[in-house]
Amino acid sequence: MHLGEVEREMARLDALYRPVATAPVDVSNPDAMITACTGVDRELGAINADGRSVAVLRAVVERYAEGDDLVRGAIRGLFERYQWFRWGAALPRDWTTAAELRAHLILFSARDQGADARDELLGLRDLLARARRHGIDPAPALAEVAAMSSDTDRYGMGSTRAILRLAVGT
Repeated sequence: MHLGEVEREMARLDALYRPVATAPVDVSNPDAMITACTGVDRELGAINADGRSVAVLRAVVERYAEGDDLVRGAIRGLFERYQWFRWGAALPRDWTTAAELRAHLILFSARDQGADARDELLGLRDLLARARRHGIDPAPALAEVAAMSSDTDRYGMGSTRAILRLAVGT
């Protein structure tokens, strides 16, 4: 899948994810927050986008890893532009190999801290904890992906490159 195809598919999936992501939650209902997650999961299942979004993300990971700074910047721009895709699309959460860790880290780099660096940092912490539970040394993948990451400090918490370099030491 070339970058133009990736963008077209991201745009299409973004339009599918948007109504789910932006649906109102009745906060006057005490059970609303408890049932909101179940409702979101049900709605995401109904749009049946998982397979397509994983295919797009795998293409993104491949293009990002093989690309130069211009390609990587363009991909980061796609994640900025298609925020609902960024919100809803995910690689499989049940992974066990160093190659899968690398793919998740590349996606972390491509998302470039998303809409909220704190959420992304929590996700990174979970990725690294999972790697360690599976006996995977994350340092080589962290160093590799840090080198391809943005050096722009978007939210005053450090650039994605700096964050990944710091994580190498953890």
